[in-house]
Amino acid sequence: MRRPRRLVSGAGIALGLVLSGCAAQSEDVPSRAADSPGAQASAGAGPRETAPGRTATGGGAPRGTTPDGTLLVTDSGSDTVTFVDPGTGPFDSVEVGTAPYGLAVGDDGRAWVATAEGIAVVDTGSRTRTALIRYETPNLGAPAHGEYRGGGMGIALAPDGAHVYVGVNVPGAKGTLEAVDTRTLKVTGTADVGRRPFDVDVSRDGRQVYATGHDSFDVTVVDPARLGATRRIEVAPYGTEGGLGSWLKPHYAAVRPADGKLLFPFEGEKLVVVDPDTGRSTVRRMTADTHQHGVAVAADGTLFVVGTGPIDPDRDEGPSLTVRAPGGSERVIPLDGPHEDVTVSADGRTAYVTGGFTRDGYWNGLTVVDLDSGTTHRLTAGERPLGIAVLKRRPTG
Repeated sequence: MRRPRRLVSGAGIALGLVLSGCAAQSEDVPSRAADSPGAQASAGAGPRETAPGRTATGGGAPRGTTPDGTLLVTDSGSDTVTFVDPGTGPFDSVEVGTAPYGLAVGDDGRAWVATAEGIAVVDTGSRTRTALIRYETPNLGAPAHGEYRGGGMGIALAPDGAHVYVGVNVPGAKGTLEAVDTRTLKVTGTADVGRRPFDVDVSRDGRQVYATGHDSFDVTVVDPARLGATRRIEVAPYGTEGGLGSWLKPHYAAVRPADGKLLFPFEGEKLVVVDPDTGRSTVRRMTADTHQHGVAVAADGTLFVVGTGPIDPDRDEGPSLTVRAPGGSERVIPLDGPHEDVTVSADGRTAYVTGGFTRDGYWNGLTVVDLDSGTTHRLTAGERPLGIAVLKRRPTG
């Protein structure tokens, strides 16, 4: 049996330095708050700011005819989202707010983007920002870049599209979950969740919302009908040694279609399967042997997991994409360089993996993976692209 992995806990860093990431904080993208749409807005703006946003056109599809299969990525190193033709590359971008992180796209063609300033609403047909919904959570600090900045991180839509839920990071404190009515564009309530909510997911029946607390080693189960009703489930198959400086924390989750259980990959070694109703966990073996972040799950239960690279180069493997069948068999496809998140084409034949890794080593593009052959190629896309979605309808703008 393989010996337990050594924890990285920030040894050698001065006592008193607060570590809040996978390891010591390393910000390599400067704050551009003064350049952002939100920074230029009046300090007295209310919770909803209607603003078209500047759109830069690159000669792609005319507005109102964004094609099915277009990729939408959040430019976490900038203040835009970028529209990407999966064959030829980026063709348009829209200003949304400082440091966009996660995104979710509804059947009506609206994209909901978690930024440092608020939730941006983007009409993907006209390719314009139509609103910016300010957070109600206090103490977020000035808008800034990087995974440690205050503001929205994970985001998800309810199955009926009536609400969107965003995990809001509060620097140095526990995070919150904010619920927004997608018709009125108003925050309808908040709930306390774990530290740095990297990911938010919703059960298939819409009765539970799950906020993954990266720095608190947990997932918070929230009742959207009673936002104050929450339950914390620890997700720490390696324990919590190292605290905020540990690498071995949960990042992103997937809801398994077959039974609604939550899937958390760790280190290409362990898949933690959490029953959100009972809080019980089981652990299944994984084979990629690499630090793991982004996940996606197909309707048939196939799980896609992004491997960012080794914690210990002497022991661990490099970046990869794990394709895990519902029965547990795995195929590991090597990738060139670190990546962060993943989505899959509607026909299930192609995966798109973003290069905007939250740590050092990010790059401005995507890797396109042919899931039949395992071959890969890179595609230029955005500025430190992080969140990603495939547009599946042609909204009319």
